[in-house]
Amino acid sequence: MQAWQVHENGEPGEVMRLADVAPPTPGEGQVLLRVRAAAVNFPDALLCRGQYQVRPPLPFTPGVEVCAETEDGRRVIATPVLPHGGFAEYTLAHTAALLPAPEALDDARAAALHIGYQTGWFGLHRRARLEAGETLLVHAAAGGVGSAAVQLGKAAGATVIGVVGGPEKAAVARELGCDLVIDRKSEDVITVVKEATGGRGADVIYDPVGGTAYTQSTKVVAFEGRIVVVGFASGTIPSAALNHALVKNYAVLGLHWGLYTTKNPELVQHCHEQLTELAARGAISPLVSERVPLDRAAAAVQKVADGTSTGRIAVVMEEAA
Repeated sequence: MQAWQVHENGEPGEVMRLADVAPPTPGEGQVLLRVRAAAVNFPDALLCRGQYQVRPPLPFTPGVEVCAETEDGRRVIATPVLPHGGFAEYTLAHTAALLPAPEALDDARAAALHIGYQTGWFGLHRRARLEAGETLLVHAAAGGVGSAAVQLGKAAGATVIGVVGGPEKAAVARELGCDLVIDRKSEDVITVVKEATGGRGADVIYDPVGGTAYTQSTKVVAFEGRIVVVGFASGTIPSAALNHALVKNYAVLGLHWGLYTTKNPELVQHCHEQLTELAARGAISPLVSERVPLDRAAAAVQKVADGTSTGRIAVVMEEAA
């Protein structure tokens, strides 16, 4: 089979190599899957760089989110078991963790539903307890993780403010349904949010960026607001000033979705059922901006690493396209 492999850490476009290798052999509790589509995630870039919290042995195949087919013909979504990731014709997954692919979504969108939307659902509903009528601010609203949070926020009845970088991404955020879009490259985020909310600020802030975005969040979070820390796509991990959280009466909530897969798998299943229902009635649909063949996977991961993509890029297998 064909699979992308990383033999040394570095930039995805430089260290990912397409090779002919033997299909992986399932271990105990694992299943072999034929990949139909694999969504590109920022963690794939971090894996290549050796900067992710999980460091598989070299060589490994990146690709942490797939829509695939079991040997008995079931269409499923899964997070592959590293080092046998999803940028390959076949991958491995834990049998108990397989989820049925929603019928309402094609392979590319189904592949992009799992991590980003589960993260959004857990962040907004489990951690922040977002309520209808509240104001939600989403950083990187046109990205893969941010776009999921925007759709989930709108589905929950929130007023959604999206922060993006550039006019092209602003147009995407508007199409996603943001009630207000702020271009951080040409507008002052703090000023615009305060003006739009009458000085009150945002009740919930969803931050997959870190760095300057987190600093802005602390200045525009409402009384009893909640900042959900999802990731650090900016490359800068901020230090929370707890005295500031105390005097402004807001909460800083961490979210590592992967922990739920082992600590509370039943809740992951419940979340998937909720997402499947939302997809069935058209309330959510992963924003897949590009579909590329397997031989262009390295370039796709590099594009996500560079922060120049919008929504999700999906690697789609020709026979499943």
